[in-house]
Amino acid sequence: MRKVERFMKERNLEIGDYVRIIRKEDGRESVYEGIIMNPYELSSGETLTIKLDNGYNVGILVDAISDVEIIEKARPRGEVSFTEVFPKKPELPNVAILGTGGTIASRIDYKTGAVHAAFTAEELAKAVPEIFEIANITPKLLFNIMSEDMKPEYWIKIAHEVAKLLNDGEDGVVVTHGTDTLAYTASALSFMLRDLGKPVILVGSQRSSDRPSSDAAMNLICSVRMATADFGEVAIVMHGETGDTYCLAHRGTKARKMHTSRRDAFRSINDIPIAKIWPRGEIEFLRDDYRRRTDSEVHVDNRMEERVALVKVFPGIKPEVIDFFVDRGYKGLVLEGTGLGHAPNELIPAIDRATEEGVAVCMTSQCLYGRVNLNVYSTGRKLLKAGVIPCEDMLPETAYVKLAWVLGHTDDPKEVREMMLTNYAGEITPYTRFDTYLR
Repeated sequence: MRKVERFMKERNLEIGDYVRIIRKEDGRESVYEGIIMNPYELSSGETLTIKLDNGYNVGILVDAISDVEIIEKARPRGEVSFTEVFPKKPELPNVAILGTGGTIASRIDYKTGAVHAAFTAEELAKAVPEIFEIANITPKLLFNIMSEDMKPEYWIKIAHEVAKLLNDGEDGVVVTHGTDTLAYTASALSFMLRDLGKPVILVGSQRSSDRPSSDAAMNLICSVRMATADFGEVAIVMHGETGDTYCLAHRGTKARKMHTSRRDAFRSINDIPIAKIWPRGEIEFLRDDYRRRTDSEVHVDNRMEERVALVKVFPGIKPEVIDFFVDRGYKGLVLEGTGLGHAPNELIPAIDRATEEGVAVCMTSQCLYGRVNLNVYSTGRKLLKAGVIPCEDMLPETAYVKLAWVLGHTDDPKEVREMMLTNYAGEITPYTRFDTYLR
């Protein structure tokens, strides 16, 4: 028996007990109050972990604990069901939390230091009780994967589940998701969910739920608040700055993860966020051109062509890169070009061949900010002549998802061009905004 388990047995402590702990070390005394959590199986077994009232977990060495007071005993396990613990309140809106995995539903493996997907959507909801004061929560686990394992076929599953939940009476849906590919999924849902009139909020976290600096709790609270707002689009809700002050809601087709680890990693690119959300309830809309809530029935348009690739242009790139995809039957390529949307002259014959053989070739910019313009330099005009479609100010990942969706509807070059240049979900900003550049 590990030390923490022996400590709990001697003091009649159980998982779920609400306790007050006095810790003495180096002559100083500290007091902690919270709920006793499960000891981590692969830890050294010398710490008692409790969840504080602010939602963070803290581990306390049992050798440093001088006194423990049980304030409230845990409910016996199996005594009540999830819905009985959190009965629905008729005055509150209904929000579904759809779990797909990611760090927001993860814990630390204290043996290896790695992050593992661990919580179901129900466990996640129980860990943040504040959301049950905002809405009646219906948690559902769709699948539990890390974001690097996300696939287009999963986008389709998410879209159908979201539509079903909304059409069955939910007032909003929150999708928990890993941050690395969250923007791709947000774009996919933005194109596939047609006649959407309720909020669909994607949320993740940069730091797992059991870390003291976790952003998971506040991100989820703000997401549920946004899911109850007068709003009818797909949005990403994440920390708006490094502290725990507010979150930002970004349009699903205009956001990108811009930092590997900061809590405010997501930014709206070539656009401004839709809203600022404070965890206590205030929502400040930062723009007027967003869809309001309606009671329309949501339809899923999930026709997607998976044989689409996103290719970054780099110095020394060879025509064989383009030929590779053409020869293997790919139907579309999105090039992440340099500057205004350029590619080496050496690549142009291969691009010309690709379009001649019916492959749709689109151009975005790896600069991210600004928009593609193939009319400025001779190389750009050659690319236009070769049939390249300039994607305005679309993000490369948004253009990739959109091309897959467009090619699911048509392979006619003229129709593909027309659809790629049609603004379906706010993916194209009508004019260049100079106030959105990240400084």
